[in-house]
Order: sequence, then structure tokens, then C-alpha cells
Amino acid sequence: MVNVVLYIHILAATAWIGGSLLLFALGILLKGKEAQAQTYEYLGPIYGYFETFWLIVLISTGGFLFFHFNLISVLTLDINESTLGYMMGNKLFYVGTITLLTIIHMRIALKTHKNTRTTLQKIVSRASSMMIFLLNLVVLWYAMQLRHILS
Repeated sequence: MVNVVLYIHILAATAWIGGSLLLFALGILLKGKEAQAQTYEYLGPIYGYFETFWLIVLISTGGFLFFHFNLISVLTLDINESTLGYMMGNKLFYVGTITLLTIIHMRIALKTHKNTRTTLQKIVSRASSMMIFLLNLVVLWYAMQLRHILS
């Protein structure tokens, strides 16, 4: 059972980070505001629901694994006592930050789909998107380190 949940967790991480990489590449490679606007108009809502689904799967399977392996006990240890606790605490912090940024980004995206965004909405949307992208890579790093410690 645990191996199935871990498999689904890794599959969800692949979809989540892969989707993030795809949109990041599209933002860089698409030339012209018209091409970007058309692409995001059609791809944006599908991508948003796709990524939301996988984020929920990630949090659910991660929560299951966290409690199954009783990792809550390592969070109370001093940093000098437990590298595992330090790594897990950081990973959870970044996952929480990504989740909050995703909620902010999705609210703006759903509210302004097919409408003109204000300057503040553009800044917050782009900044949250970039932070999600970068923090995904940080969480992936922590996940690799945790897997190494736990294996």
C-alpha cells in the first residue's frame, strides 16, 4: 500500500513540476504578446485545473506518507539532533508557501480570465507564478534529500 501511495506521490510531483516547466518554457519561447495571450487564454484554465488536481494529490499522498512514517516526531527535534527533522520542516514550509501562492495565483487567474488585469494583478500574478516555479525546484531538492535519508 505504501509503495502505491509513494508511486502516486511521485507521479503527481512529475505532473506538477512538469506542468510548471512547460508554462515557464512557453512564457520564454513564445514570441509576441498576441501569441502569448492566445495560448494562455486557452491553455490557462485547463492548466489551472490540471495543476490544482495534482497539487491536491501531492498534499494528500504526502500527508499519508508523513503520518505513515511518523515523521511528525522528527519535527520536534533540535536541528543538531536531526537532519531529517530540519529537511522535513523546510520541505513542509516550502510546500505550504507554494500552496498559498497557488491559491493567490488561481484567484487572480479565475477573476481576470478574458479580462484586462490591473498593474497590481499582473505583478502579483507573475511574481507568484515565478515563486511557485522556483520553490518547486527547492521542494524537489528537499524531496531528494529526504528520500536519501529515509532509504
